[in-house]
Amino acid sequence: MEDQFFVGWGTLTLINAGLAQGKNRSGLNWFFISLFLGPIATLILVTLEKMPEEEKAN
Repeated sequence: MEDQFFVGWGTLTLINAGLAQGKNRSGLNWFFISLFLGPIATLILVTLEKMPEEEKAN
């Protein structure tokens, strides 16, 4: 039972990292935030607006 908890929590951190990258935020930072906050981090990510994309210099 305990192993299932860790697998689920780990999966959630990866999902949150993907959500963060989809909103132009750091996936790595949100991965670590999700390790501690879990579902609360998901709620925060879902409610945040997408950041504008940075223009690339030529």
